[in-house]
Amino acid sequence: MREKGVKQAAATVDVVTTGTFAPMCSSGAYFNVGHALPRMKMGGGRVTLNEVPAYAGFAAVDILMGATAIPDDDPRNKVFPGKFAYGGAHVIEDLVAGKDVRLTASAYGTDCYPRKTLDTWIRLADLNEAVLFNMRNAYQNYNVAVNLSERVIYTYMGVLQPRMRNANYCTAGQLSPLLNDPYYRTLGVGTRIFLGGGEGFVVGHGTQHNPGVRRSEKGLPQVPAGTLAVTGDLKKMNPRWLRGASFTGYGVTLTLGLGIPIPILDEETLEFAAVSDAEITAPVVDYSEAYPHGRAEILGEVTVAQLMSGEITVNGKKVITAGLSSYARAREVALILKSWIEAGTFLLTEPVAPLPSADSGYRFKPLPERPWERLQEAV
Repeated sequence: MREKGVKQAAATVDVVTTGTFAPMCSSGAYFNVGHALPRMKMGGGRVTLNEVPAYAGFAAVDILMGATAIPDDDPRNKVFPGKFAYGGAHVIEDLVAGKDVRLTASAYGTDCYPRKTLDTWIRLADLNEAVLFNMRNAYQNYNVAVNLSERVIYTYMGVLQPRMRNANYCTAGQLSPLLNDPYYRTLGVGTRIFLGGGEGFVVGHGTQHNPGVRRSEKGLPQVPAGTLAVTGDLKKMNPRWLRGASFTGYGVTLTLGLGIPIPILDEETLEFAAVSDAEITAPVVDYSEAYPHGRAEILGEVTVAQLMSGEITVNGKKVITAGLSSYARAREVALILKSWIEAGTFLLTEPVAPLPSADSGYRFKPLPERPWERLQEAV
């Protein structure tokens, strides 16, 4: 675009592909495991996969495994900092990798579902349905995390050294899906995407979707903004693009590959999709006090280009940086998506409904404080 100009480039380029490969906690998978003989009602009972608890409150043999679930006997942070060596995300990865997973279940028994216990091994191929469903992925911009305290702290943004000796960030920058379409003009419910190495779909806006934030002159959000809820067939995914991860002192999460094609509808769409790392800014936030106590305090703003250089300057101090998102793998996602489109094996879909925007009146609302007196009144 910089060589040809917007008008000529828009007439030449049909699609821009994007990608990201990063930890995405609000992820999970649901399964229909089929019926044992005699039949068993797991719903209302207790189910584990490789000793990780699954949610069984749906029906007889439908279960849900959340990415952050951990075994009951995991010491958590009782031995600080906890290692969180295995959890729900690892179970999902093991299934996608074709490994055997131990299923245990206990139930109360009914006339139509008399069995009360089950202990068996399952594989992904054995399951009737296995669906990845993630309620909040592909965050549009995010904080740069630092630590102003005098001790090491352990967070979902990684280990942060005291006195702001490091800064961690998580973005694919100019490759990031929602930063290439900041106002969600080309995507919405039904958009076909790259998900976990296979095809997936956007099913709506994700939780904590917050489009009405301050933005740059080019429309780029300057703080965390939009999110996506996505789904896809787990049986068609690849463990290279769907990995369990353990964050010391914090917990388990799922590292996921996700890519979205941006159809170039007009010159404005191309201008948005031509975003560069030098144009994207992110807020620097203290995770020792300001973030955990919900204070809207920002120490400064830096560009993604500065973050990726390995060093930023905050309040006159030089701070080394590290990314939790893989830029190389994000580029690979975008290139794979490009190859699928060129081969005609991946067709673009027109969304059947848009994502909520600031203009639609949608607002993200944090949990209000509920003092004891107000709780007493409610009771």
